[in-house]
Amino acid sequence: MFGPPTAKPSRNQKYVIVVILGLICSLCATTRGQSDDDVVRTDVSLVQLNVGVVDGQGRAITSLSRADFAVYEDGVKQTIQSFEPTYAPFSVVLLLDMSGSTLSFRQQLKQAAFRFLDALSPDDRVAVIQFNAKPKTLFGFSHDRRRAAYAIEIAQGAGDTYFYEALRYALAELNHEVNRRKAIIVLTDGLDTQLRKADRDRAAKAETDEEAVASIKPEVASLNSVLSAADRQGVTIYPLALPSGDPKRLPLQDPVITAIYSAARTRMQALADRTGGHLNDIRRLDEMARLFPEVAANLKTLYTVRYQAPGNRARDGKWHEIRVEVKYPELVARTKTGYYAR
Repeated sequence: MFGPPTAKPSRNQKYVIVVILGLICSLCATTRGQSDDDVVRTDVSLVQLNVGVVDGQGRAITSLSRADFAVYEDGVKQTIQSFEPTYAPFSVVLLLDMSGSTLSFRQQLKQAAFRFLDALSPDDRVAVIQFNAKPKTLFGFSHDRRRAAYAIEIAQGAGDTYFYEALRYALAELNHEVNRRKAIIVLTDGLDTQLRKADRDRAAKAETDEEAVASIKPEVASLNSVLSAADRQGVTIYPLALPSGDPKRLPLQDPVITAIYSAARTRMQALADRTGGHLNDIRRLDEMARLFPEVAANLKTLYTVRYQAPGNRARDGKWHEIRVEVKYPELVARTKTGYYAR
């Protein structure tokens, strides 16, 4: 069925389309070529992968063994050094955005976080960290769900969103969890205050809208430093993206503002893709109560595989592609696509 003819897009609407397409292309380029300053640095002695396996209908398969997996790096089969089944416990950081952008739905956020705790496995260790201008540990890693729930209840704050500083803080805390599988679940709009200002400052120096949009790049040192730390520990990141940061929901489709919001969302997508996680877009606030336990359930479907990276090219600064295969052709394995070794 055909609708009425659409109006000719305005100049600003054309810019919005160009912005989004450009940022997608830029992210793809980031995955294959970065400067020496921005390249992800990782300890390549041991590579850890959290791997999900699904059948043709998308149903998780949780009964596989070490012998069912094959790992390839740059097309060369690797020897699996260690393997953990889906029921092996995780150490999880629940990272809560307590900046001013979440003030209007703070109680909904906390109720959803309570459901996340309920959905974790009993042997999982969880820490609760809040962030705004500074990150703060409200409760350290423990199996005690009652105390973790109390930490969520007392979370409060307002002001700025120092998102990437909070991620680095969470990764530093996870570094103390030795010989554990690790994940970060973070609820935020992704609009980091420092990066937003830097994006705006770069755009202000441009003479035209086209130049302003082109000056805003998703790839930045803050993102790459987080990816580097996550690679070293094998941490999987699950961003839950609030609708307030969605560039498609902006009331004013200004090309520069759209570019800033699109870059922020593209960076969140990179956090998920490059660590083997999944970006969950929250379209309505009432979806939080469903998405939080869904992420916890997803953790229970992940295997962990570790292999020794080839020693003859360690720290060479290049992109190394990872592929995981399962011996049953009807099954599909999903994990991070690779890493930069530096």
